[in-house]
Parts: sequence; structure tokens; C-alpha cells
Amino acid sequence: MSKANAILIDRCKKGDEAAMMQLYDLYCDAMFQIACRYLNEEDAKDAMQDSFLKAFTKLDSYQSDFTFGVWLKRIVINQCIDQLKKKRLNFIESELNDLTIEDDNNWEFHSEITKQQVLNAIEKLSNKYQIVVKLYLIEGYDHEEISSILDIPKQTSRTHLRRGRLQLQNLIKTYYNEARY
Repeated sequence: MSKANAILIDRCKKGDEAAMMQLYDLYCDAMFQIACRYLNEEDAKDAMQDSFLKAFTKLDSYQSDFTFGVWLKRIVINQCIDQLKKKRLNFIESELNDLTIEDDNNWEFHSEITKQQVLNAIEKLSNKYQIVVKLYLIEGYDHEEISSILDIPKQTSRTHLRRGRLQLQNLIKTYYNEARY
């Protein structure tokens, strides 16, 4: 962490509102973009605001082992997940019968498919798969972290990721075939 950020965080811990505004200004755009990955724009604004409030009240628990941005990002994602749960998005345990574990890293798409097309297709996944795919692919969390964030078993995270990947591949395959004709 930069010395300037460390000083700013220390000032925030002492209740300096000007320092809090500076910290907010430094991170608000990035945190809003993260919240928009999970929520509509209006809900993302609320989640971001709530996340900053939570961060400022829990600043004493922040440890400089991680950058402040990484710590804050985790709070934002958790806040978004909490909002989704309030809307009754259920992350149920999947039926584990006949389930085989496949390679989580097999995310190959045709070379003509753009990153934006993949991102657009992710938005069309069912919500429970979409969240796990975003946490895994975009945020880079592993199944243990995802299971902790969503309060689901690791096996359910793996199942949702596998099913989300299959849905995503089908969506993209359909899009690619339609675009060729």
C-alpha cells in the first residue's frame, strides 16, 4: 500500500470525514463497476454506498496484508450477494447424484467470439449460475471462497459453475451460429 493511502486510512480510522471523502473518491468508480456486475444500476449504487459505510465502521479490522481496494472489493461483493439474497435468490444445494467433476479451467470459446459477447452471454444465465460464474471468472475466487461468500457447500459452487459454463457455451454457440448466417 502506498504511504499516502496508509496515512489516509489512518486519518479515516480517527474519524476524519475529509479523509473518508478522499478515500471514497479514490475507489467509488471501481467499486460501482464491480457492483454493476451483480445488480442493476440503482441497486448497485445502494450496495456501493452501504459497502463504504460498512467499510468505514469496520476500518479497524482492515489489515494492510491486502491492499485497501481488495479488502473493499470483498465488502462490495458480499453486499451485492446480500442484496440478491434479500430478493430471494436461492442458492440451493444441487443434487449431487451422478455428478462428475470436470475441469473448471475449460472455458474455451470460438476465437471469433469477443470478450464482450461472452460478458453479454453471462448476463443471460440464470441468476444462481451467473453469480457463481462471475465470482469465478471475473473476480477470480476459488470454490472455497465462493462457498464462503454464498454460504453454500463447495460442491454446490462446482455444480453451479459447471452448469453455468454449459449454459454459457450453449448461448454462445447459438449466437455464433446465428451470426454466421
